[in-house]
Amino acid sequence: MTQHLTIVDHPLVQHKLTLMRDETTSTKSFRQLLREISLLLAYEVTRDLPVTMQTTKTPIEEMEAPILEGRKLALISILRAGNGLLDGILELIPAARVGFVGLYRDEKTLQPVQYYFKVPENLEDRMVIAVDPMLATGNSSAAAIDLLKNAGAKNIRFLCLLAAPEGVARMKEAHPDVPIITAALDERLNDQGYIVPGLGDAGDRMFGTK
Repeated sequence: MTQHLTIVDHPLVQHKLTLMRDETTSTKSFRQLLREISLLLAYEVTRDLPVTMQTTKTPIEEMEAPILEGRKLALISILRAGNGLLDGILELIPAARVGFVGLYRDEKTLQPVQYYFKVPENLEDRMVIAVDPMLATGNSSAAAIDLLKNAGAKNIRFLCLLAAPEGVARMKEAHPDVPIITAALDERLNDQGYIVPGLGDAGDRMFGTK
């Protein structure tokens, strides 16, 4: 994966994203749609996972067949909203190792504040997929990637539902080696640091909080 930004324009992804943007969509439906769309995005982000061949015996005959190579990949949820994407991806890749980065955004400075960090061992040997529905200012995402690199990760991808141009630029400046996979690149950020037109606060809509 060589592009810094990949927009997944599959019709099913775009359809589900439109339903999620609708302010009348219920918490239950929002959560279900996020799970469904995360499966489709996971298909794209894992497109070039390394494979090797192994001998397999079918009911008909023996053959050489492809199988994933190397250590199980690591999924890192940027709390709390990242868990919505995480659940769906784990349905597709149930053997993946899972880690969590706890960051919240200071509402005055818009800068990330760390409160939790727990990740799998041997990150240097794994493909690491960091997930967070919203790439807004990019400050929290860049800080999370800093932490993962400090923990040894070398092969990192960032998966999100929506991205703002400001967030993409911030990530490219801080981590040009980390590809971004998203369902949409929206117009801009507003004065509060929210993506416009966006879909509101993903965490609040997912968990039914304000």
